[in-house]
Amino acid sequence: MPLLRQLEFAFHTAAASLWDAPRSGYKIVGQTLPLPVPQTATGAVAVQLRGRDAALETEARQLLCSLGAKRIASELRVEWNPRLQTAAGRADYRQRLISLNPRLVEHPEEIDRTLRHELAHILTQFRAKSRRRISPHGPEWQQACCDLGIAGEKRCHTLPFPAKHYAPRFLYRCPNCRRDFPRVRKLKRTVACLACCRAHNYGEFDIRFRLKLLPL
Repeated sequence: MPLLRQLEFAFHTAAASLWDAPRSGYKIVGQTLPLPVPQTATGAVAVQLRGRDAALETEARQLLCSLGAKRIASELRVEWNPRLQTAAGRADYRQRLISLNPRLVEHPEEIDRTLRHELAHILTQFRAKSRRRISPHGPEWQQACCDLGIAGEKRCHTLPFPAKHYAPRFLYRCPNCRRDFPRVRKLKRTVACLACCRAHNYGEFDIRFRLKLLPL
């Protein structure tokens, strides 16, 4: 459930975080940009789009350099990923990778905006360095969007496609506030309620608020 993903923490016990914070062992769940699935199959052009895109990669690197993020600009890759089904794009800071959904070619005016949306996630994490608490679409990301020329960017695209929904198969509950967190996939890492961690432990992970799996 997209609205709930921002309310969760996932923590590695030994490995570095997804966002490459060297001392935190911390990861925020839910960084994909939802994209509704079209009713009809995509064309041959979209099907053929896969792998790295040199032009978009160059554009993204130039944008990072212009905003003082030269250190990661040379490492950034931009690719078309046909495996993306319900997301327009995805940003992976650890891999220095932006993935785009080939269906975006049906709406070419959305390609640049999606690229900048995902690039804002990369830029936000670069600026945050070792800070532990970064909201996926919070004020830091909004500022990055503004710097990238897409001020007022929303979390989700509003494309003219019917939304594709997946029924949750797992239900987790916070033992403190009793809030439920439906999930399509089973959590593989220790996850705690973000709201309770913020309210009672200054935003740091607290085992008291670890989400419990409930039978459906």
